[in-house]
Amino acid sequence: MISYLKNNEIDRERWDACMNEILAVKPYAMSWYLDIMSPGWEALVDDDYYAVFPLPCRRKLGISYVATPLFLQQLGLFTADGDRKRMAEEFISFMPGFCRLVDLCIGQPASVPGYSLTPKYNYELKLDDPYEKLWISYMTDCRRNINIARRYPQEIVEDPTPDELISLFRNHTGRRAGVTRKSSYRRLRTLMQHCISSGHGRILGVRSPKGKLLWGMFVIETHGRTTMLFTAGSRKSRELRTSYLVIDHLIRNYAGTGQVLDFAGSSIPSIAIFMRSFGGERTTYWRLYRNSLPWPVKLLK
Repeated sequence: MISYLKNNEIDRERWDACMNEILAVKPYAMSWYLDIMSPGWEALVDDDYYAVFPLPCRRKLGISYVATPLFLQQLGLFTADGDRKRMAEEFISFMPGFCRLVDLCIGQPASVPGYSLTPKYNYELKLDDPYEKLWISYMTDCRRNINIARRYPQEIVEDPTPDELISLFRNHTGRRAGVTRKSSYRRLRTLMQHCISSGHGRILGVRSPKGKLLWGMFVIETHGRTTMLFTAGSRKSRELRTSYLVIDHLIRNYAGTGQVLDFAGSSIPSIAIFMRSFGGERTTYWRLYRNSLPWPVKLLK
């Protein structure tokens, strides 16, 4: 039986036990991730936490709604086994009636009356094979760019701080990417600090000869999955092909382990081509949308 739970009613120990049963689970639905990136989140759960469905709830103009936060690619149904599509449809149909506006990215192609479903794409690379075989699966342009990057003295370090990485992103990408709210950066900083201190993540980067961060990447490392959640680079790093060098370094280190490298997706064609160039497989998730608010409140974004 499905139940709707408010934030203070969720048993986080049982919730995360459910997550830990799922092979190579995405980190977005872990309770600590939701607590940081979607404070006050709520949930649908079955009686014994066999299956869970997080709801990143917010309020605006006194109206409760569900929307996917920044730096949280997808949610939806999470369970170790079963017919996930059918179960997701049951959970969505049970969604509380006051959630009349839903704009949520989910991992299942759930078809529920009253909701629209739009496909979105991600890339994942399974690191089962030795590095030499993975290298061959790279696209030609990718291998060429890595070889160009190797011509330059670029040392990969793990000492960049969250503040350095965020500053690099804000200075070179943030406004163009539509990330302008200070609260978004505060939550991202808190997430990075938590992951680094708990051993769930790290920041890899390359510095200039004077010590300035040229390119950096924050990865979350959970059992069976490494998620490239956040990257930032300078114009100089593009000239040096630094991003290719660091991702190849990550692949080399995990080759043969069976880990899944999750590129965390992008709707920008050039970035999608970049992710695909490492031989990853395109996967699909979906934007679930329903707006049943009365006009003019229906114009709420």
